[in-house]
Amino acid sequence: MLALLHLGADAYGVSIRQEIERRSGHDVAIGAVYATLARLQEKRFASPWLSEPLPVRGGRARKHWRLTATGERTLRGAATSIAGMLDGLGLTPQPRRS
Repeated sequence: MLALLHLGADAYGVSIRQEIERRSGHDVAIGAVYATLARLQEKRFASPWLSEPLPVRGGRARKHWRLTATGERTLRGAATSIAGMLDGLGLTPQPRRS
């Protein structure tokens, strides 16, 4: 969900995987990304939309993803909960270096 928020209109399967890998420092299987997107859609946290075909011969449309209003509310609630649980523990998250 965070990758969708970071990428905005550029959120499609491969870009989502790359964003997660870049930010987490871990390899991610593309199948895991698509399975997660399907679950997010089932829960109405994310919805797909098709782009225009790529401007190359035989170019295909890409299936992009965006957070729904429900997904954004859920993500904000989770972030608030995590911040509350970290409060007072001296575990202030530090930005990762890319």
